[in-house]
Amino acid sequence: MAVKMRLTRMGDKKSPFYRVVITDSRTARDGAYIDKIGYYNPTANPAEIVIDEEKAKDWIAKGVQPTETVKNILVNKGVIAKSDKLSPAKTKVRKSK
Repeated sequence: MAVKMRLTRMGDKKSPFYRVVITDSRTARDGAYIDKIGYYNPTANPAEIVIDEEKAKDWIAKGVQPTETVKNILVNKGVIAKSDKLSPAKTKVRKSK
């Protein structure tokens, strides 16, 4: 079972906020989750980020893989160190003719 740390969308239409959750990677985006470790509100100015650092470090130590967005949030909060190596691009670059 591949376990991921990812965002699940909450909130009304055009005013989203996200929970940072631990879930099986095969479940739906807004499906059942194992544990909730915080939330992220991008509509606030500045963006509001609340993370339980103890839980996040514990889950990462157990082998949970954060998504790119969650990884950036954790780096900004200082939960994990920023890696020197850049991760590969997720999209393919098209050659211009």
